[in-house]
Amino acid sequence: MKTRLRDPLIMTAPVASAANASAQQISDQRVEDLVRAGRVRVALFPSFLYTKDPVTGELRGVGIEVARALAARLGVEVVSVEYPSPPKVVECLKAGACDVAFLGIDPSRIAEVGFSPPFMEVDFIYLVPAGLPIRSVADADRSGVRIAVVRNHAMDLVLSPILKQAELVRAETPDGTFDLLRTGHADVQAGVRPALLEYSTQLPGSRVLEDRYGVNRVAMVVPKDQAGRLAYISEFIEEAKASGLVREAIERAGSRGIQVAPPGNPNAQK
Repeated sequence: MKTRLRDPLIMTAPVASAANASAQQISDQRVEDLVRAGRVRVALFPSFLYTKDPVTGELRGVGIEVARALAARLGVEVVSVEYPSPPKVVECLKAGACDVAFLGIDPSRIAEVGFSPPFMEVDFIYLVPAGLPIRSVADADRSGVRIAVVRNHAMDLVLSPILKQAELVRAETPDGTFDLLRTGHADVQAGVRPALLEYSTQLPGSRVLEDRYGVNRVAMVVPKDQAGRLAYISEFIEEAKASGLVREAIERAGSRGIQVAPPGNPNAQK
């Protein structure tokens, strides 16, 4: 069942010790609303940023660790709010139903939300089933080739403008795009390297291409009118990269094909 904006699935997790939380109660006006509320609501959508334990429902992954580190820094509780897609996450932020989120940096969304510097990077690539003579990204862009992609995801927003001949077929989730591929309704699946490496294990003879058609630079995002909050979170992200927090989270998640983003913000907003 798809999650609607007005009825998200919410999960909470404790952060830090009481002593640490008390120490983090800083009087920074940029985030005083979050400290006063005692929580930071983090919007998520199905992606390589996190996984959910099928038995306990516990969330794990790089995005979850970064969110918990932010909450610990503030001395508040982290509340994970799950939505089905990136557009629903943007709606959540614009409606004030969540405080921060994770999205791939995309110029088309800069008018809607505020992006921090990226904290990690991952390649956009293709998964090709057995028997197809597609060895590179360029090979896939020809008439008659159908490429499955998640609608309105960064992988779609990057791919759509550069294709000249291939046809895009869209699904609402990464699992949906894989279903299109394995059932023969698509010839190639677009996505991020770690996810496609996992999908390839379920499709004998398939292969993940080495070259990429783009790169997904993942950042934390806030509502557009929250300049102070964005400045605070941007500082936090730079510290998380420099301290090794992001690198260690990637290693613990066992995610393949993900790198820590370099210092600074190559997509700094004017």
